[in-house]
Amino acid sequence: MNRDNLMTQVKKEYARLASEESLQQANQTTSTIETTPEAYYENLLNMVLTEVSAGTFDNFHSGQEIVEAVANDKHRWLTQWK
Repeated sequence: MNRDNLMTQVKKEYARLASEESLQQANQTTSTIETTPEAYYENLLNMVLTEVSAGTFDNFHSGQEIVEAVANDKHRWLTQWK
């Protein structure tokens, strides 16, 4: 699949996940911005986009496949994951 299409799909998937999680945590307060769902997913998105650009996910057929693979094993798919 085209990398640009994969990137667009991945962005939509992470935006959806961040939005859903934000709604679930609406009544909770966080002490730092790094702990917000938006910050977590933005950081994850940036790592995934770097990997898509590098060709790591060239055999994947959709952004959802990428998001699921990363969710199952960040260390395998993300070279920047600590």
